[in-house]
Amino acid sequence: MGVSQADKKSMKEISFAQAQQAGQVSCEDALAIYDALEPIDTDFMLGAWKGEGFETGHPLDGVLERCHWHGKRFDSAEHVHPLVFRKASGKLTTVKPMLVMPGLGLLDRLPFLSSEWVGKLFQFTLPLLSGRRSAARLRMIHYRGKTSATMSYDNLPINDVFRKVDDNTVLGIMDLKGMKQPFFFVLRRDDR
Repeated sequence: MGVSQADKKSMKEISFAQAQQAGQVSCEDALAIYDALEPIDTDFMLGAWKGEGFETGHPLDGVLERCHWHGKRFDSAEHVHPLVFRKASGKLTTVKPMLVMPGLGLLDRLPFLSSEWVGKLFQFTLPLLSGRRSAARLRMIHYRGKTSATMSYDNLPINDVFRKVDDNTVLGIMDLKGMKQPFFFVLRRDDR
């Protein structure tokens, strides 16, 4: 059942900047913000990006940050590193998603997995989880009414679909098969 035009007009719309300032918004507000943003092509995503949360009350909110997630790197449309983390030494490393992502489904049942100490432990296990091979690729995919650059994991049922906030910022949705609520995140160009 959709929202009528009258209901849409009566709802207070929130901007991306207001949502960032608030620190957390509802999933419905996040979807409205996302849907209002423009799609982008795959070339727009090339380069290194620093990630940060866009909190909506999702079980994954803050988890990546506590594990010292740095962001994503798009070397080409065929060679994408979806998980770039910061090691205890401060250096960046790419992580093999097949070793990390299957555990996401446990967060609802085992909330301690999102604790600070698990994040610190994860950082020390990074050498065991790291790999140099790309683990995703970029494609144009139609999602929520628009065709936009999408990062598809090579071996997992996950698509990260991006929309443009500005020339250096995108809002992404992780679309994971079977996940009840979408997970939102922000990527900002990393000029290092």
